[in-house]
Parts: sequence; structure tokens; C-alpha cells
Amino acid sequence: MSEVLVRTEGLGKSYPKSFHHRDRIRALWRLLVSRREIASTAVLSDVSIEVRRGESLGLIGANGAGKSTLLKLISGVLTPTTGTLAVHGEVGALLELGAGFHLEHTGRENIMMTAALHGMTGARLNACMPTIIEFADIGHYIDEPVKHYSSGMVVRLGFAIIAVLKPDLLITDEVLAVGDEAFQKKCIRWMQDYLDDGGTLILVSHSMYHIQKLCRHACWLRDGRVAMSGDVFDVTQAYLAFQELKLAAQESGAARAGGKLEFMVEDVQLDDVEGELPLVIEQGKGFNVKLRLRSRDGRRPVIAVGIVRADGTPVYGVSSEMDGYQPALDSTGETRCTLCFDDPQLLPGSYTVRVHPLDPEGLRVFDTVERPLVVRGSTSEFGLVRLAHRWLPPNGEMA
Repeated sequence: MSEVLVRTEGLGKSYPKSFHHRDRIRALWRLLVSRREIASTAVLSDVSIEVRRGESLGLIGANGAGKSTLLKLISGVLTPTTGTLAVHGEVGALLELGAGFHLEHTGRENIMMTAALHGMTGARLNACMPTIIEFADIGHYIDEPVKHYSSGMVVRLGFAIIAVLKPDLLITDEVLAVGDEAFQKKCIRWMQDYLDDGGTLILVSHSMYHIQKLCRHACWLRDGRVAMSGDVFDVTQAYLAFQELKLAAQESGAARAGGKLEFMVEDVQLDDVEGELPLVIEQGKGFNVKLRLRSRDGRRPVIAVGIVRADGTPVYGVSSEMDGYQPALDSTGETRCTLCFDDPQLLPGSYTVRVHPLDPEGLRVFDTVERPLVVRGSTSEFGLVRLAHRWLPPNGEMA
């Protein structure tokens, strides 16, 4: 058995653009007759991940980021459009609610059919049936058609089957978001035991608590691409910081619309990371804050840049006025400049870089733009920054 259970390289999935019935007919005609390429929309692009036996990976991202599509590709429900995908071992998947169940058949009958698909029949199935029914805990509904089940009961039945099968790889898509709290706790306890026994998990959830509790690694998908992957705490903290920045930008959007502010930040990049994605650096490495601001009336703004920890604790702040730097404006009132932090001495953690343009007197703040920063490292020091220090022996001489 391969130690690598899942490996994808440049994986992509696209769907033809078809808004009406005639679009589908036109696409089929192009494919069969003219052999012309069909216009399509990519929902996943260039996704490369690796999951080894015994590992746990959390997939996070906003709705429509491509998480469910990736799970369907791994579980074999969909086939990729581009890239390669290799899956080893037995896979147990809990995807869309009720997927794989025959709604007209009873819960008991669905258990037998699902178990048979996984090679469990005869005496083994008879021996496991009471355990599955007990885990599902849906009472007399076990002999009712699944179409009569609530959403929570469907999840109970599906999870109960997986719990007994104990596949090499378990894939779940928001299963913990459905059902009552008691059953959620029961599922979490089972998954923890499953992982402790060497099981492998890929979990999709919007709950960062569950992702951090059950997973050691995380992959953040954004618009069908991998925005960040690695240690679960690094990735989830960066994702939460991104969501906070996005919300703050939406709330301040009205004030910034139309360039009505006297001084406005038009763009901020940490090194060459564009947009609002986090910059990830190793401890001790420097970084640059690239700025583009605009002055509506041609006056030179004072530029303030600050670094705060993810919880909002201030770490450091400086302004162009403090350093005696005067930004030059072009004929349109735009200024570009770069602030270099060559040796920031930040300890590992999640931070936010804030940029503020102030009036020439440095009294009034007109705008705020934030960018996430993640510092990685394995030091056992604690706090925010590393301070230069040395130890002296009792005689006062340098050790």
C-alpha cells in the first residue's frame, strides 16, 4: 500500500458554458462536427496537494471556492479536465446530503446496499448491522424509506455506515454542520479515534474550530486555486484575517467609492503578493510594503504604516513624517513608494500590516488598507518580537 493516499498535480475541472437548452445543443454540435473547442468555465485550476497515510487535511474557503468539486474528484464522482490525480486505498465519502442512498428504500436496505458496494456481505454484514443501527440511533425509522428522513437522520445513517467500514481515507463535506449537537460530538469523538488509529481524513468545513481540532494541515482554496497550504493554524489564521479584511473593506467601500476621500490608498502589496492574499515569510526574513496612494487636491500626504498582531495588539508603527521622507506626487496626484523592513525580528505568528494616509499635518487619518502577514518558524521564544540580548556570568564578563 502506498504511503501517499492522494496526490494531485495541476488538477483542474471545467464545465461548458450552457445557460439555455440551445447552448447545450450548440456545444454538442461543435464537439461532434466541427471539433471546435467548447467555451468553458473553470471551477478548479492548477490544484496540487498530497495527503499521506495517517494525515488529516482541512479544506477551507468561501462558498464556490471549489472545495466540494475537489472532493468529488478525489472520490471518483467527477473526472478531471486537466492535471493528474492518483488515489490509493479504500475511500469512504460523505458528500452531498443523501448522495448514494436510494430514497424509496429503507434505511436498513440502504445499509445493505452500501455495505455490499464496499465488499461487506454475508456473515460480516450481519455481525456489523446492529453496530451500524446503534450508531445511527434513528429508532424505528431504520425500517422507513429514506425519503421520510430529516436531513439530520440522513447524515446519521451515512456516518454510521462509514464508522463501521473504517476506510483508509475518509472524505467529509460539511457533515458536522448538519444534525444535533450530541451527534456532532459523537462524530468528532469517532474521527479523533479514527485518526489515532492511523486513519486519514480530508475534511471540508466552514468551522475553523473543527478544522483546527481535527486536522494537522489545511489547504485554503480561493476562486478554484490554492491560496495557501501548510500548517493548520497558519492557514486558518491567514484565512480568518483575510475574511476580516474583506468585511472591513466592504464596510468602508461607500466612503472610498468614486475617490471622494482627499487622500486614498489605491494599492498595497507585501513583496509581490497581489490582492488580499497573505504574505508568508520565514522568521528573520525581511519584506517590503509597496504603496500606491492618491491625493485629490495635490497636497503631499503623510504615510503611516503599522504592524499589529492578528488579535489587534500593536507591534510597531512609523510614518513618513517621523523619518523625514516626503513622497513625490505625479501630475495626477499619485505617489508610489516602498517601505522596506530589512530585519523585522517578528516572532512566528499571524500579523496585519496597516497603511494609512494622513493630511500633511499628520493629524487626520483618511483611509485604511490592511494586508495579512504570516511569519513561520520553530523558535520556542514567546511574545511579538525578538529583542537583542546576551547573558553575563556572575563576574559581569561577557559569556
